[in-house]
Amino acid sequence: MHSHPLRQIIESCDRAITAKDYDALMGNYSEDAALVVRPGMIVKGKDNIRKAFIAISDYFQGQLMVEQGEMQVIEGGGNALVIMETVLRFPDGHSGTVETTRRATYVFRQESDGRWLCTIDNSYGTSLLDADNA
Repeated sequence: MHSHPLRQIIESCDRAITAKDYDALMGNYSEDAALVVRPGMIVKGKDNIRKAFIAISDYFQGQLMVEQGEMQVIEGGGNALVIMETVLRFPDGHSGTVETTRRATYVFRQESDGRWLCTIDNSYGTSLLDADNA
């Protein structure tokens, strides 16, 4: 069974984040996209999203690794809601590595030319509702 085209797009974004290839990464975002940088901090627009990804990479000393696990896609009205396990690996500050899994939510819009562009990137998913993230 073939995976949904959005899986390939998201996996290419993961590779671009790991490689710090922000031009390739931004090719998958709409001009009016929003990115949840962390709970309580959302940036909008491709220029601000690019800056946020650079800052995130710097914060993790250029060693953030991103992979995807299980995925569900719900399409309707030219949009797709993607619910996906996102696995993050980064330095723990003590010569080790931390691995954490989030249940991310993404929204993609299908453009008139058939391309899917990310309009909402929320790697925190519904955990934004948790009291300690408020």
